[in-house]
Amino acid sequence: MKTRTKKLLSLLLVTVMGASLLVGCGGKSSDEGDTDKTTGGDNEIVFWNIGTEEVDKAIYDKAIEMFAESTDTDYTITSVPVQNDTYKEKLVIAMSSGECPDMYINWSGGPMNEYIESGYAQPITDLFNDSELPDRLLDASIAQATYKDDIYAVPFMNVSLSGIFYNKEMFEKYDLEVPTTIEELEAVSDTFVKNGITPFALANAPKWTGSMYFMNLAARKGGLEPFNAAVDGSGTFEDECFIWAGDKILEWEEKGYFPEGVNSLSEDDGQARQMLYQETAAMDLIGSWYTGLIQQDSPEFYEKIGWFPFPGLEGSDVDDSIMIGTIGDNFISFNCKDDKLAAAFECATKFSEDEMVDFMVESGKVPPVKGVENKLTDPITKSIMEAANNASSTQLWYDQYLPPAVAQAHLDTSQELFGGTMTSKDAAKKFQEAMQEYLDEAN
Repeated sequence: MKTRTKKLLSLLLVTVMGASLLVGCGGKSSDEGDTDKTTGGDNEIVFWNIGTEEVDKAIYDKAIEMFAESTDTDYTITSVPVQNDTYKEKLVIAMSSGECPDMYINWSGGPMNEYIESGYAQPITDLFNDSELPDRLLDASIAQATYKDDIYAVPFMNVSLSGIFYNKEMFEKYDLEVPTTIEELEAVSDTFVKNGITPFALANAPKWTGSMYFMNLAARKGGLEPFNAAVDGSGTFEDECFIWAGDKILEWEEKGYFPEGVNSLSEDDGQARQMLYQETAAMDLIGSWYTGLIQQDSPEFYEKIGWFPFPGLEGSDVDDSIMIGTIGDNFISFNCKDDKLAAAFECATKFSEDEMVDFMVESGKVPPVKGVENKLTDPITKSIMEAANNASSTQLWYDQYLPPAVAQAHLDTSQELFGGTMTSKDAAKKFQEAMQEYLDEAN
């Protein structure tokens, strides 16, 4: 119990201080329900998720409806959607109070592992292997749902990779080509700045949005080895690739590549997308879930949009096929047992059935299922899947991979860089101190 309490307090401290990050079988899916609800009656399964807006809300609702219609069970599912930026804090506060919903989404990595260690995620290995999921889901997504040889979650929402969405008409207006190197990306950005256009539509109040720049720059400078070495203690986050990434962010901030007040702008409120729509910004480095969001907001504007992976360094031998993201994006974990667990798991399997996969693809998603590339017709989603297939490896987002306290140090220092309030060396030192403290405690 001491270990469990310690882990939960660690999670709680990180999320509350950071204050920033992301519910079925009768088909009751409500936005007006009790958003503090964690448990229901004996036959009610409470499912916490982040489906507060379309298209995600429609996807959750459809899965719950499919479960209700196809299953002969007394169980009903109550969906409790919570806005992305408060979800993690809310989940950990519930756990710290000794409560946890029957089903809940997470992003795998370090936080999921702590949920497991704290006793709030049940192994589903037998249920999983006895289902059709091993044959349906991408192996990489199953690997991200696995901890110590057991499966603890169902990956379902998206192949989510960071990449750059750009306005094709604006590129054409200024006679610009899609950049293939960071140097060319800087030349494109300089052209936009000279013409009074913000190169990147970044809303960095939640911190993870700006983190994408840091991760991509570090990977293009040093590959994945420096990160892996820093995590296992054989290296350090004061490696030159992390300092170089910080320097680039500071340089780009100074050159006007980001909007004024970037650290006060809200991603959840759509402020970055509004800059794209108003054409005051030309590009946005963001997760590939933007395909569905932009299509939902404005199908007409979506026709103006293109996508390209983060470019590599000119003359570098670092592998520039490496992608940053996750093969699965959202994962469903379970805090229930026996018949309730079996029913909740069955509901989760609906996300990978053919009818749902078709619906998700039509909504701009790329669910982590085998053969999904054969269903894609949209050129942007096809480009994203091509990048995923061509990638030598996919680096999970730092704030998902790292232990929560270390992830928060990364997010905090990254945001400081965008504000120009911390040097790259100081940011790297603070990042490393958090990592070392975690390693010392673990040992």
